Amino acid sequence: MAHAGFSQLATPPNYFAGNWEISVVGSPVGDVKFTTDLVRKAGKLTGALTNTTDPSQAKRPLMRVEEKGDKLMMYFDSSQGGEVPIELTKVNDDNLTGTLSTFDATAKRVKP
Repeated sequence: MAHAGFSQLATPPNYFAGNWEISVVGSPVGDVKFTTDLVRKAGKLTGALTNTTDPSQAKRPLMRVEEKGDKLMMYFDSSQGGEVPIELTKVNDDNLTGTLSTFDATAKRVKP
């Protein structure tokens, strides 16, 4: 008797934890790259965004991070418009794709 299983297709609980480089294309200030190190504390992911395109900018703490299956939502405070969402979906083990507001975004896992 054979039984099909889907456990290998599920996103592991700590999949989103770790270092990521996020690229945003076509924003009003041009193409932007952020890095973040998502760390799980008390069961929830936390972190901050560093703008590697403009290192003079201060880190932007993530206000909240939500995980739903293979989707990740990160929210940070923008000096120009309040809370801004970054929505990303798992593509494979090391890549995500999605949007920052209405702009295309991709993320790549940064390996040590």
